[in-house]
Amino acid sequence: MAKDHDSTDGAAVGSTVEKHGANPPSHGTAVVVADEVQNPGFPPFRPRVTDLSPEKEKQAERRVSAWFFVSIIGSVLAIVAYIVFPIHEGDLLSVRLNNLFLGLGITLGLLGIGIGAVHWSKALMDGHDLVELRHGTRGTDETRAKAVEVFQLGNKESGFTRRKLIRNSLIGALAVSPLPAVVLFRDLAPAENPVTLLKHTMWDKGVRLTRDPSGTPIRASEVTLGSAFHVIPEGLNESHDRLEEKAKAAVLLVRLKPEDLHVSPGREDWSYAGIVAYSKICTHVGCPVALYEQQTHHLLCPCHQSQFDISHEAKVIFGPAKRPLPQLPITVDEEGYLIARSDFTEPVGPSFWEREL
Repeated sequence: MAKDHDSTDGAAVGSTVEKHGANPPSHGTAVVVADEVQNPGFPPFRPRVTDLSPEKEKQAERRVSAWFFVSIIGSVLAIVAYIVFPIHEGDLLSVRLNNLFLGLGITLGLLGIGIGAVHWSKALMDGHDLVELRHGTRGTDETRAKAVEVFQLGNKESGFTRRKLIRNSLIGALAVSPLPAVVLFRDLAPAENPVTLLKHTMWDKGVRLTRDPSGTPIRASEVTLGSAFHVIPEGLNESHDRLEEKAKAAVLLVRLKPEDLHVSPGREDWSYAGIVAYSKICTHVGCPVALYEQQTHHLLCPCHQSQFDISHEAKVIFGPAKRPLPQLPITVDEEGYLIARSDFTEPVGPSFWEREL
């Protein structure tokens, strides 16, 4: 016989009912908050004085152009000051005057453009607020057309083509402002052709090879197999431009077995009893090549790892250098001291000095 079960909640006999609250919203459901902050929009446009008075507009235009002319004057004054107040070696007053007037001129040149441009944007360009929505850009015809439209709108708002006085004075200021830098940087370069300068060093026929930095002459008998000497020309330490001359004339002297040298025709007498001399100035960017491997006869440039083979006339075997190190022809004098047969037969240093315009 079946047995009935009582149900106090009116549910079907034998059933179980669970009660739950309302289902929570999905995490991906966007909920609009009822009390969100509304967009206040733009404040009402307040016309400027230049918007209301054509006379004030013209005055502002003249002020902007005046600042651009101040920039031109400042740039020219910087060039004049650099020439009128040259720096003399050992004269601290000349350094101060040069820095003072050169700095004032460059400051006027740059400050005039900056103040003029700011005053132009504040007083004459359209002052209304705007919102520019960001959209994905593609190189379509519509995008190009829109870009032209934006450019034309900016030209209209700034009045660049319409305000000829501002436009011409700005162009003049921008054209003149780089001139002080051109004059300064040009003066850093040698007055003479650098290619010609680098083709000649202090080495010459009969000049003795001396130790760096003492300047002591070197006998051939002092150079043993596997040894390496850092060499400068005799008289370098007494030179007025010692550092400049050393940067061109520094040499590394090495002794190998004569049978290990591979000499090309015409260079048979450039070495002495296996002693060879090569420029220390790397043909890549001019770093000093001073690391010598005795077993492999390789010279290493520590800057960019160019390697040169001394046994094969310092040819490049690795790295970015493009040509061998220039060789200094050497021999000995009556007293047994090593001397140069001549200067280098090619420019020392980076290869770009050899290029002809």
